[in-house]
Amino acid sequence: MRIKKDDTVIVIRGKDRGKTGKVLMTFPKENRVLVEGINMQTKHQKPMGPNVQGGLIEREGPIDVSNVMFYDKASGKGTRVGYRFEDGKKVRFNKKSGETIK
Repeated sequence: MRIKKDDTVIVIRGKDRGKTGKVLMTFPKENRVLVEGINMQTKHQKPMGPNVQGGLIEREGPIDVSNVMFYDKASGKGTRVGYRFEDGKKVRFNKKSGETIK
């Protein structure tokens, strides 16, 4: 999977198309990612003790990694991610500009 935690991505398919967000978690076995503010779902929460209040809670749901694309802040668009070796280390790079990611 070429998308990692803390990457900024743009949604290219689905109801949240065009929105950007930070990747909170990745699920490589299911090929899914959890993106901040994307695919919001409501959950019925039961009150648990005096501190945790019950009610409807909105939280993010995982979406397929094929529906997101790495977001390049410089160009303001999505871009593909590639791999190359620099000084004997495998690094990710932005395919549009050729810049190394992180």
